[in-house]
Amino acid sequence: MDLSTRRIMITGGDGFLGRYLVAALQQKGAQQIFVPTIEKYDLTRIETVKQAYQDGQPDIVIHLAAKVGGIGINREKPGEFFYDNLMMGVQLMEQARLVGVEKFVSIGTICAYPKFTPIPFKEDNLWDGYPEETNAPYGLAKKMLLVQGQAYRQQYGFNAIYLLPVNLYWPGDNFNPRSSHVIPALIKKCVDAIDQSNHQIVAWGTGSASREFLYVEDAAQAIVLATEKYDKTDPVNLGSAMEITIKNLLELIAELTGFQGEIVWDTSKPDGQPRRSLDTSRAKQEFGFEAKTNFRDGLRKTIDWYLAHRHELKFEV
Repeated sequence: MDLSTRRIMITGGDGFLGRYLVAALQQKGAQQIFVPTIEKYDLTRIETVKQAYQDGQPDIVIHLAAKVGGIGINREKPGEFFYDNLMMGVQLMEQARLVGVEKFVSIGTICAYPKFTPIPFKEDNLWDGYPEETNAPYGLAKKMLLVQGQAYRQQYGFNAIYLLPVNLYWPGDNFNPRSSHVIPALIKKCVDAIDQSNHQIVAWGTGSASREFLYVEDAAQAIVLATEKYDKTDPVNLGSAMEITIKNLLELIAELTGFQGEIVWDTSKPDGQPRRSLDTSRAKQEFGFEAKTNFRDGLRKTIDWYLAHRHELKFEV
């Protein structure tokens, strides 16, 4: 698919991943990119979804927009996370079908996998159990886009694909302690402790859970490749093939930030899913994607950004 000749709508295109994706598409020659911003388009409402399609007239839709966060905010707002993510996705795909969109690219979530999935996660394991409880409402809402896309392909011949990225990280990540994911949360803990001369930080859980992380530029490249080259019904994992425990992650962040104090694990808090690590062979086979960013290098860039901008950030209490 020649992206330079297509009109592309990117929901969430003004967000962290969206900005990198816009840049990656422009490098491919894409010139007609429409980003329906959250300030103008509430994608949970059918009227504004229809307006977005009328304004953007897209040939391709890449649906990045999501209400998302770490374990804490998922536990606080499970209903909101379920409803908003489900309604955005379902309405966007249905209207895409009705107006004749050529291709719909759904960005799912690793949270859709069962809580106890054999390592590495293979796409065929996606329906083998219930997701980890703290983020199940979000994960299941996003998982319905896979079901919808497969059903629409079967009945209408609609070209919908479904991608499953692991946890992303990047300079400019969300560092709000109420809603951040694990990497920015731990970076903030270490840097704040140094700034405030605290000799101890408290981390959630036991530290034994593991995660895999994908740098945002790699994720953007993967989405571009899939949009160009992949037109099948099967879901595809996007990852880095690197697994690290939360304990080892925090130790690495402490090293890179210079925090030398004590780490206390609050075991009354949940670990979340016990392990996360993906089989990424399908992405390589189907559209030639392999992550390129070294984890330590990506982490250093993310830390450097926070060090340079932390005094500018304002968080709601």
